[in-house]
Amino acid sequence: MSSMRLHALPIIGFMFLALLEFGFGQGTAPSPAEGPTNDGKTIDQGIAYVLLMLALAITYLFH
Repeated sequence: MSSMRLHALPIIGFMFLALLEFGFGQGTAPSPAEGPTNDGKTIDQGIAYVLLMLALAITYLFH
């Protein structure tokens, strides 16, 4: 059981590292003059993905 946790920790660390690398990709474009076009769906989806990965990691560690 402990050897499985030893292998899981680096894998989970690399997954979080990959998620953090997305933030350094491309600069943001200037916003259009007609106002905000984001209705919050993208932010909600991003939060859902992070929570899903966190739940998967916790489930894997305790299984």
